[in-house]
Amino acid sequence: MRWLRHFFSPSAQARFPPASLDRIARAIAEGERRHAGQVMFAVESDLPLAALWRGVSPRERAEHAFALLRTWDTQANNGVLVYLLLADHAIEIVADRGLHGRVDAAQWRRVCEDFARLRRDGDLEAAVLAIVAEVSTLLAAHFPAVAGQARDNELPDRPRLLE
Repeated sequence: MRWLRHFFSPSAQARFPPASLDRIARAIAEGERRHAGQVMFAVESDLPLAALWRGVSPRERAEHAFALLRTWDTQANNGVLVYLLLADHAIEIVADRGLHGRVDAAQWRRVCEDFARLRRDGDLEAAVLAIVAEVSTLLAAHFPAVAGQARDNELPDRPRLLE
């Protein structure tokens, strides 16, 4: 059954047209004004055939994307990747080591559960915007923005379509 979902998965470009990507990028940028962390959103329609054959899980693929997109490459080690695999209806959050011990697995799991609930309501973009806001709230609690301190935008705000 998983094979069929991956072969017939909708295109990430179709599910997230340019205007949608713009709104998500603005939400990421807005959230990053509240904290000193870095948020990245990546979406993938389906797994490559070799990964599907090996039984790669959405979590494993998210961790691969975290490395591939260099989400870990921030000065404070506080990058967060929100990864969506359309074929598996899976959302994963991979946080850099600077967040370990600050945000626990149960908190990330709740954010993912909120996403799943919102997605069932039918508006995928609204669910992504909500998860970006929740991740930003968690980051603001542990890495608040410092007034008057300039900071670099170390990771692109524009969502990445992994095709």
